[in-house]
Amino acid sequence: MAKLFFRYAAMNAGKSTALLQVAYNYEERGHRVRLFTAQVDDRYGRGQITSRLGPHREAELFQPDTDFLALFHAGEKIACILIDEAQFLQKAQVWALHELAHLHNVPVICYGLRTDFQGELFSGSASLLALADEMDEMKTICDCGRKATMNMRVDASNRKVTEGQQVEIGGNARYRSVCGRCFRQN
Repeated sequence: MAKLFFRYAAMNAGKSTALLQVAYNYEERGHRVRLFTAQVDDRYGRGQITSRLGPHREAELFQPDTDFLALFHAGEKIACILIDEAQFLQKAQVWALHELAHLHNVPVICYGLRTDFQGELFSGSASLLALADEMDEMKTICDCGRKATMNMRVDASNRKVTEGQQVEIGGNARYRSVCGRCFRQN
């Protein structure tokens, strides 16, 4: 039986790298996968899943109104659906992915952030935490050496930003992965 998976972490934990490795593993064995990434994320160009280590590949885009169920056709042989930047999914989309796993027997593996720079859940992450059959926390470390669990937005002077829109794409120049203590002290 297929499942809905949520693999989450703070930034720089290797989520995109892991997704690309899973896609490679399936394809190396002759299986077809479909990769998706959020249209809002254009750090490396739209429709690109890119690891900071270098590997990258094209992916289909999803936006808030993407209907995942409509994208799949009866009889289509898909071994796995892989979603990068899953925090940007909408609640209805997570429900649709859950349906694809449970009624259409297609494993769905979502990779994304759990919380934003203010420690608040993203909508997609909240839905995935509620519906995922399996959740895995990927790990990375804070500058102090502890496990990083938070994403801290910083300004041009590397000072913590505490207000603003939930989504501001900026990558390593605008965000740092930090532990809870460093998040609270900065």
